[in-house]
Amino acid sequence: MYYRLKMVDKVRVPPNRLGEDLETVILDVLQEQLEGSIDKEIGIFIAVTRVTRIGEGEMIPGDGAVFYDVDFEGLAIRLTLQEIIEGIVVETTSFGAFISLGPIDAMLHVSQISDEYISYDEKNSQLICQDSGRHIGVGDVVRARVVTLSLSEREPRESKIGLTMRQAGLGSLVWLDEDMKAEQKEKENSGAV
Repeated sequence: MYYRLKMVDKVRVPPNRLGEDLETVILDVLQEQLEGSIDKEIGIFIAVTRVTRIGEGEMIPGDGAVFYDVDFEGLAIRLTLQEIIEGIVVETTSFGAFISLGPIDAMLHVSQISDEYISYDEKNSQLICQDSGRHIGVGDVVRARVVTLSLSEREPRESKIGLTMRQAGLGSLVWLDEDMKAEQKEKENSGAV
């Protein structure tokens, strides 16, 4: 689930950036420090959206920087097991697909795509269901359920999120649209009899 956050922090503005627009510098510093980071309480920090208040600056002897108390807004995602998410396929491999959830990617193993046998078309970077011919590739939007979740605050890149699409209502949005149209057509045909 995505959350809009209102936060307060002390921001260090380095001496080489003191002549620049203060709000822009503080926004840059916050984005660099927070975006993509993981915190057990906040979740996965996606973006700092804007600075709402900048307090008086303080200097610490021996450090040429200025420290400001800052109020700002941001966006984070907090994932839970069994949560349904939508993401974009950013990479396919012979063992599955990586799904972007913003600052972090989740893994969709081939065994969790469909009940059908899945083959990998390396040339077109697609995972193809053998019986139905349905496929997923880079750029496709998918709906999946979180089945494993291991987040690392110290090393966000070491975090692991596992997904499944092997349940009703999950899969590529193209597949789900096709299923809905087929269902509507079936209802129309059965109602006309």
